[in-house]
Amino acid sequence: MKKILFLTLANFEDINKRGIYPDLVRTLADNNCEVFVVTPREKRTRLNTELSEYKNIKVLKVKTGNITKCNFIQKGISTLRIESQFFKAIKKYLNETKFDMVMYSTPPITFIKIIEYIKKRDKTISYLILKDIFPQNAVDIELIKRDGLLHKYFRKKEKKLYDISDHIGCMSEGNVRYILSNNPELSKEKLEVFPNSIIPIERQKRKQKYPEILKKYNIPENSVLFVYGGNLGKPQGINFLLEVADNFYKVENGYLLIVGSGTEYNRIQKHIVERKTKNCTLLNILPKKEYDQLINNADVGLIFLDNRFTIPNFPSRLTSYMENSMPILAATDSVTDIKDVIVKSGSGFWSESGDINSIIYNANILSKDTELRTKMSENSRKYLEDNYDIRNCIKILLRDYEHNGL
Repeated sequence: MKKILFLTLANFEDINKRGIYPDLVRTLADNNCEVFVVTPREKRTRLNTELSEYKNIKVLKVKTGNITKCNFIQKGISTLRIESQFFKAIKKYLNETKFDMVMYSTPPITFIKIIEYIKKRDKTISYLILKDIFPQNAVDIELIKRDGLLHKYFRKKEKKLYDISDHIGCMSEGNVRYILSNNPELSKEKLEVFPNSIIPIERQKRKQKYPEILKKYNIPENSVLFVYGGNLGKPQGINFLLEVADNFYKVENGYLLIVGSGTEYNRIQKHIVERKTKNCTLLNILPKKEYDQLINNADVGLIFLDNRFTIPNFPSRLTSYMENSMPILAATDSVTDIKDVIVKSGSGFWSESGDINSIIYNANILSKDTELRTKMSENSRKYLEDNYDIRNCIKILLRDYEHNGL
C-alpha cells in the first residue's frame, strides 16, 4: 500500500466533510493508498495536537496560530510559524513512517524544509497542488509592495518550492502557461493540469423549493434568485460587488443573496444598511442545512474576482455551482481562463469586473429566460461530471507516481 504524506492548511476536523481536499484524500484511500494528512488546528479551537485514524487515513492535527478569520498581520505571522510547528509534529508522531510521495497544496509556500527532509530521508517524489500563486496575487491587490522586502522574500520561497517539486499540478491551462512564462527555468514536463475536483453529489432534478427558508430571510418566493456564496475579502473585488448590489434593482424580477464571511463582511453590511440597497440580502455563515436549502432555491451562481489580478485565478466556487446544476454569472479580471470554461461549457455568462452595464445586462438575460437557465443548468452539471470528478483526476497523481518507478 502506497504511503502519501499530505501537507495542507485545509480543515480536516471531519474527514467525511465534503470538499476539494477531503474528497481527494478519501479517493486516494479508496485507491489503495494510506494517506497521512498534516493539518492546522487553530489556536481559537483551544485543542492540542492530536493524531486521529480513520481506516487507512491518518490525520495529524497540529496546534497552530489562527490563520483564518483574522487580520493580515496575524495570518502572516501564523503562516510563517506553521512550517516549524508541522515539522516538530511530524518528527514526533510520524517519524517511523516511510513515505512514497509527499503532496502539498498552496497556500502556503513555506513547507520547503519539510519537503526537502522527507525527500532526502525517504527518496520519495514530491507533488505540488498549485491553488494559489503567491506572492503575485498579493501584489496585484496591493497587499504587499512590488519588489519590496516581503515580495522578494516570498518570491524566493516560491521559486524554491517550484524547484524542489517533481510535479506541479495547476488548476487550468492558463495557470500552466502563467507559471512557465514567469519561471522560464522550469521544465514544461514538470507542469500539468490538476483541476479543482470533487466527488459530485447525486444528480438531482432542479429544483425542490423550500419556501419556508425564503420566507425566513424575507426573499421573494417568485423572484429569480442570484447567489454569491463564499469568501468576502479583497480578492473578490468588493468595490464592484457593492456596485452590483446597488444596481441589482435593475434586474427584472431578480434578487441578490450574498452569503459568506471574510475581512470585508462588515464593510458590505454597513454599505447595504446605509444605502438601503434594494433587492439584496447579506447573510453570515449559515448552518449547512439552511445553506443547502438556499442553494437549492437559487437560480444562478455568482463568481467575483478583483479586476486588478494579473494571475489566472480559478475559484473553486465554480465546482460547487456546477455540482448543484446552476447557471453561472461571473465578473472577473480578463486574465483568468475561468471565463473560457464558462463560455465553452455553455454554463453561463462572463463580464469583466468593473463593467456594471455588462453584468446587469447578462443578469437580465438570465432572469427573463427560464429555458436558457434550464439549458445552462444541464450544461453546467455535465461539464462538472466530465472534467471535475476527482475519481478521474486522481489518475493523474497515480500516473505520476508510477512514472517515477515507485
